Amino acid sequence: MTSPTPLLFDTYYHIYNRGVNGENIFIEERNYDLFLNLFERHVTPVCDLFSYCMLRNHFHVSVRTKSEEEIIEYQKTLRVSSANGRRVRHGSLANRDEGQTRKPLGSRYVSDQFSNFFNAYAKTINKAYGRTGSLFQHPFGRVPITSDRQFWNVIAYIHQNPQKHGFVKDFRDWKYSSYGIILSEKRTIINRSEVLKWFGTRDDYLSLHNQWLSDAQAKWFVEEDYD
Repeated sequence: MTSPTPLLFDTYYHIYNRGVNGENIFIEERNYDLFLNLFERHVTPVCDLFSYCMLRNHFHVSVRTKSEEEIIEYQKTLRVSSANGRRVRHGSLANRDEGQTRKPLGSRYVSDQFSNFFNAYAKTINKAYGRTGSLFQHPFGRVPITSDRQFWNVIAYIHQNPQKHGFVKDFRDWKYSSYGIILSEKRTIINRSEVLKWFGTRDDYLSLHNQWLSDAQAKWFVEEDYD
């Protein structure tokens, strides 16, 4: 199989993956929190997250990969914060940062952060449930999002997925998606304000979700759907 192009910087994507051979990647409820916690640790430093849905044997997210400059600036902020939290010797990392030219991150940097996330999650699941080998299918699916309409439809499609696959009669009842989180004030790794800004208003967000997306429409932004 030909390897896909690495994820580009500063680009919107619909990203999805499933368990190898259709195997469940979420075995019990605590796994959903683990997934989000590891996603926050490994992926949110390089991506803005706009929506997610976790469905037993697969998941969907929509993201914007950050620009190389944003990522480097974030890393610099972390180093300075870490240095300020302890006694720093003259000539140490915090002092060397100023005026120092940073090396480019490399074209695979963002894709590698996703790989680190998949590996960390799989390692924890394997240890907890006595399994071995790969947990996720390779490579993971990714489709660029290139218009406002596609952005809205991807989010609605992601949130409607539990109903589409028969897990619930109404996708709004599925606990493991960002649909309700976006409408709430709960702490979240979702870029809530940006999502609502894209939709325009809360009513627009609700209205678009009330429109069921057909399989024909979904082909525009998902290359392969999962059962």
